[in-house]
Amino acid sequence: MSSPLAGSAEPNSAVTAFIGIGSNLGEPRHQVDRAVAALAQLPQTRLLAVSPWYHSKALGPGPQPDYRNGVAQLATDLPPDQLLAALQAIEHRQGRQRELRWAARTLDLDILLYGDLVVDSATLTIPHPRMAERGFVLRPLLDLAPELILPDGTALAAHLANCATDGIVRVTDGD
Repeated sequence: MSSPLAGSAEPNSAVTAFIGIGSNLGEPRHQVDRAVAALAQLPQTRLLAVSPWYHSKALGPGPQPDYRNGVAQLATDLPPDQLLAALQAIEHRQGRQRELRWAARTLDLDILLYGDLVVDSATLTIPHPRMAERGFVLRPLLDLAPELILPDGTALAAHLANCATDGIVRVTDGD
């Protein structure tokens, strides 16, 4: 099923992509603000919207600081693999280290959705493989696209209703 925001977002061939943004190290508020600014500068891409920010408990190994999470909506002409490379370059510039899976990080940028495209390769999976299980992803995504239907045909709101949202708190001004 098609999402209402997929496909052409501009007169050319731009695709609507949703990017998950998270940080729990190195002043997370600053990290996510820098990430949004970097997303706005991507070539062949236009930043359309950014969700409200949320705090959530870390899911990774050992004790970790809470995360600051949100979602950005882009219109992009970059193919998915080039978009992924651009996101990883932003993460690297902001000090992201990939030593331990799900460890604390300065910045995490994930392609959640890229139009209605479904990709399952060695380097990229779209929709994001654990998106439907993570309230800290679905809650800000719902803020941007409340009527969104995911490529599996399920309404975003239905996925959110079926996952844990305990400890996910919308950030107020000044947080």
